[in-house]
Amino acid sequence: MPDLRALEPNALWNCFADLNAVPRPSKREERVVAFVRSFAEQHGLTSVLDRAGNVILKKPATRDRQGRPAVILQAHLDMVHKAADGLKFDFDTQGIDMWVDGDWVRARGTTLGADNGLGVAAILAVLASKDLSHPPIEALFTLDEEQGMGGALGLQPGLLTGKTMLNLDSEEDDTFTIGCAGGVDTLASLDYTEAGHGPEEPYLAIHITGLRGGHSGLQIHEGRANAIKLMARILSACGEKVAALASMRGGSARNAIPAQCTAQIVILDQPRFDDIFAQEVAGIREEFRLIEPHLSITTQPVKPVHGHIPTMADFVQKPIVLALQAAVNGVYRMSPVVPGLVEASSNLSLISLGNGHAEWSGLQRSSVDSSKVDVARAFAAPFEMIGAKVVQDAGYPGWSPSAESPILEKMKTIYRDLFGHDVKVSACHAGLECGVISIAYPDLDMISFGPNIHEAHSEKECASISSAQKFWKLLTATLAAM
Repeated sequence: MPDLRALEPNALWNCFADLNAVPRPSKREERVVAFVRSFAEQHGLTSVLDRAGNVILKKPATRDRQGRPAVILQAHLDMVHKAADGLKFDFDTQGIDMWVDGDWVRARGTTLGADNGLGVAAILAVLASKDLSHPPIEALFTLDEEQGMGGALGLQPGLLTGKTMLNLDSEEDDTFTIGCAGGVDTLASLDYTEAGHGPEEPYLAIHITGLRGGHSGLQIHEGRANAIKLMARILSACGEKVAALASMRGGSARNAIPAQCTAQIVILDQPRFDDIFAQEVAGIREEFRLIEPHLSITTQPVKPVHGHIPTMADFVQKPIVLALQAAVNGVYRMSPVVPGLVEASSNLSLISLGNGHAEWSGLQRSSVDSSKVDVARAFAAPFEMIGAKVVQDAGYPGWSPSAESPILEKMKTIYRDLFGHDVKVSACHAGLECGVISIAYPDLDMISFGPNIHEAHSEKECASISSAQKFWKLLTATLAAM
């Protein structure tokens, strides 16, 4: 099997391998921050922490680019930690186990961290280089992008001097991104009355697994199944008189389409449950047979820990299950301006229910502020109607495309000269940090690009080796021309 560290460009892949040995979950980036600052010390670079904990490294221009304006290279340090169903993997202590599969780098059973690890690695490789031509470099490594863009939202003004920023967090090597969606996080919670059931009643778990999951922005238009929504559908079909809900857990991250969900239920009417469950599962399998070929919906007997089995009272279960089924999920509105672009969407992301308390959350996105507010209200509406406590954060802004971007025009020419064809220019439905960073630095000329990365935010995430080579060639040529 090929050695990842022997791949070209060698500097990029070695930096990526070093980075992936360091756990870096959102909101707990202390170890990767220490890694980056140690890297700076080893290479004699200036290192600064801003008040939000973001890391800024600075490197002087090479001799041939003296006197040129500084360029900001930006990527986020955190990654989504997700393992395949049933895999025991401790992200707090284990590095990512990578392997080479033809033209693809993959991880064994977990997210790869190419989002945004390849962007981080590319910046580190530029900073460590001794033979690349470049202007002064200001490398901005932000925190907590995957869990709400906390680092970018807290970015301290006045520490960066560059007026051009290259964001290295896109995932298609033939596309320059010049705009993105903003987002709102919605959290709902409800304390509920419990009912008791004896150990003589059938007690079982419903497991929904094998779904593709994926990025809740980039893949939301593909119609991938949401495991939490499927579970709500099954429970709604059965009804509270047939199956009493004891617990429910599903989802892995706020910005990932849920690929798994488990509910524990007490069966109150076995014949009716068997009929309804079989019919509903058959319908789901038929509907998703093409897009979710590995969908699995199974039941498993559960032995009560104690004789008493607490479930939701039936007068509580019905409204909460119906609210989950009614919650806006998927594409909310397509853009009337950019053909094929999702304007607004919603993803029911996470749920934790049991022992008298339920919490669930979702992420709503839009490239238009007014529709971002609208879709967030629509998502919250059924939960407010049942009396749940609903909290929505201030959200983060989108990034409006600029028709007069000097860096866009320069890079379009460089791309054409390097690869012999024109690059695509587009906005994306994912949340990039560019719009948020412009709050602290409003005069930046920004562009986002990157290598081909597939299935980000899922254990199927992979990165193309040949595309990474193309990405590195474009990045280094751009720096040499600035």
